[in-house]
Amino acid sequence: MTSVAVALDLLREAAARRWFLALGIALTGLLLLLLTSLRLDVVDGALAATRLFGKPVDHSIQAADVALRPVFLVASQLVFWGGLGFGVLSCADFAPALLSPGRIEHLLALPVRRWELLAGTFLGVLVLALGGALYASAGLVLVLGGKTGVWTGWPVLSAVLAVLAFGSVYAGMLAVTVWVRSAALSAAAGATLVGLGLLATHRTALLDLMGRGVGRTLFAGITAVVPPLGKLADAAGALASSGPLAPGGLLRLLGGTVAFAAALLAVAAWRFERRDF
Repeated sequence: MTSVAVALDLLREAAARRWFLALGIALTGLLLLLLTSLRLDVVDGALAATRLFGKPVDHSIQAADVALRPVFLVASQLVFWGGLGFGVLSCADFAPALLSPGRIEHLLALPVRRWELLAGTFLGVLVLALGGALYASAGLVLVLGGKTGVWTGWPVLSAVLAVLAFGSVYAGMLAVTVWVRSAALSAAAGATLVGLGLLATHRTALLDLMGRGVGRTLFAGITAVVPPLGKLADAAGALASSGPLAPGGLLRLLGGTVAFAAALLAVAAWRFERRDF
């Protein structure tokens, strides 16, 4: 058994829980609502009018690709933050289930290394998150592209950024679970990391408001390590809406996010190797 086999086992477990069905129904419902309620009148490549639920929203004539940029921006933010919140809640119990009495002893009796169990669980959860993000973003591209003739793959790439951000959050959830097997605590750790990621986004401004002391030093240290999720969300939105990006800024964000997730996974693997079951 390898990490890939563990990941496939997690996907089968998610399918048995109707996880895929619930996610697919929710996303399909949102896309169908958008498809049936949004009307875009496009004439010669220009957006002449927009109606939502039959009511006019905008009558200004402008290029369709330009007019859709705010739509893609808002959709990207919904996919990013909605995906983070849904992922934290829905995936909180996968790692505790792995460590449940009876199951973990059975897995350790197989020819598998402990770090492969953790890596497989992490990989399986990321595949779940990636599937949902790609389905939502690709569906949005198809709906708007079919209505306006504007086709772009940038929203799909922004969804991949959302998955990478969730990977850093889930790495923390997995590390906490290795210490204490609790789905509630895992979800709390994920929510805490999302909150810290928001604080890290505005780290400089918040530090300017704090007086010198232990609290400020602690805050500075924590927010220097946690990925600034708000900046990742802004980068995803900029990609989806063809907005400007600072040169090299996205690469630095991705590098820091991947390094943070790798460090937490290393801590989880270190603890897991020393636990008795």
